[in-house]
Amino acid sequence: MEFFIDTADINDIRELAATGLVDGVTTNPSLIAKSGRQFIEVIKEITEIVSGPISAEVTSLEYDGMMAEGRKLAALADNIVVKLPLTPDGLKACKTFTSEGIATNVTLCFSAAQALLAAKAGATYISPFIGRLDDLGQDGLGLIADIVEIYSAYPELSTKVLVASVRSPLHVVEAAKMGADTATVPPSVLRAMFKHPLTDKGLDAFMADWAKTGQSIL
Repeated sequence: MEFFIDTADINDIRELAATGLVDGVTTNPSLIAKSGRQFIEVIKEITEIVSGPISAEVTSLEYDGMMAEGRKLAALADNIVVKLPLTPDGLKACKTFTSEGIATNVTLCFSAAQALLAAKAGATYISPFIGRLDDLGQDGLGLIADIVEIYSAYPELSTKVLVASVRSPLHVVEAAKMGADTATVPPSVLRAMFKHPLTDKGLDAFMADWAKTGQSIL
């Protein structure tokens, strides 16, 4: 499974990318606004830190505007993925970008039917928002299972399932068990994935026993 981080915070991206575990980055207008910085400036800086796919989202809601914005974003770096809303205009733009060899991430997916349309439009990634479905009492992970099953039935569909709106490490583990290709997680969730109380307890015991020996490896 690929791990993307869902943030526009450059400090978080630098720190987590240094682990070698970050395959890509996803951003959206809300994350850019939270950064307080200029959109293009932030995207350029991210592409210099992470060599994998970097999702940059258009803000136009109309096809022509999406095409103009998407082409400008794609020209920033070879690893830009143009992020598009799951709307008729967004899917139309997705189809055109795909024909031009520009990678796309179709976002705000909340149903298997939408995911099927995005795959038909040639999306590189589909982003189902599982946490937001859970918030409404619906089964976010169930949607992942449905999309993976549908895509698996049609080998000619190359769209990757990018699990979004992830709230916990359990979301990541369960999605991985279902065969999702990618998970994009907030920095806090990726950090939480490192943690387990028994790991901390065991390491403390090892270090205490080592200190008693009075030895040093160096």
